[in-house]
Amino acid sequence: MDCDIFAADSFILVFVNMCCFSVADYRSSYGSGAVILDDCNFHESVHLDNFDVDRTLTLVPPDGEFPVMNYRMTQEFKPPFLINSLIEEAGAFKAEVIIKVSAVFPSSITANTIAIQMPLPKYTTRATFELVAGAIGQAADFKETNKRIEWVIKKIVGGSEHTLRAKLTFSQELHGNIAKESGPVSMTFTIPMYNASKLQVSHYLLAPTAFCVQ
Repeated sequence: MDCDIFAADSFILVFVNMCCFSVADYRSSYGSGAVILDDCNFHESVHLDNFDVDRTLTLVPPDGEFPVMNYRMTQEFKPPFLINSLIEEAGAFKAEVIIKVSAVFPSSITANTIAIQMPLPKYTTRATFELVAGAIGQAADFKETNKRIEWVIKKIVGGSEHTLRAKLTFSQELHGNIAKESGPVSMTFTIPMYNASKLQVSHYLLAPTAFCVQ
């Protein structure tokens, strides 16, 4: 939350959907629209007097940007990306890797600062890369120190797909266990205005003494 409120006594956040803390609570009280949170914690300015009743948060916010609420959930949700990876032998001392990333969120949304990593066998000595023709804002590198591929993409528009191909060279002969010694693929990213958990704020209320909000 980024706040610029002057002389406000209080600020109330109202959630679109209720959030609960167990499957039993979810089934008995809130129905299919609820979001199950495994745990959560709040900023020190937040008052929880009504949170257990109607899931509203009351706070006197500090200036600037701050996290109102941090939460963790294991409830099933649709991930914003699908990643497929394949590694195959291409000779006694060589292999080929294909990593494909599909953005399954709307085309009106853009992800940025994407970094994809894939650990490789410890005896990997070299990797060369091939990106799809016309790829912009992408770079791939072989991190020899920790034996991994790092693929950086500046931005990904929803509904698009991106593919990286890599040719690997090894210092020893392969013995059919290359897949077990590679991966898993990991990914970090930022998607502004996208919420995978579906926990949303409906609206906010300001005390009458609040003069300005930007």
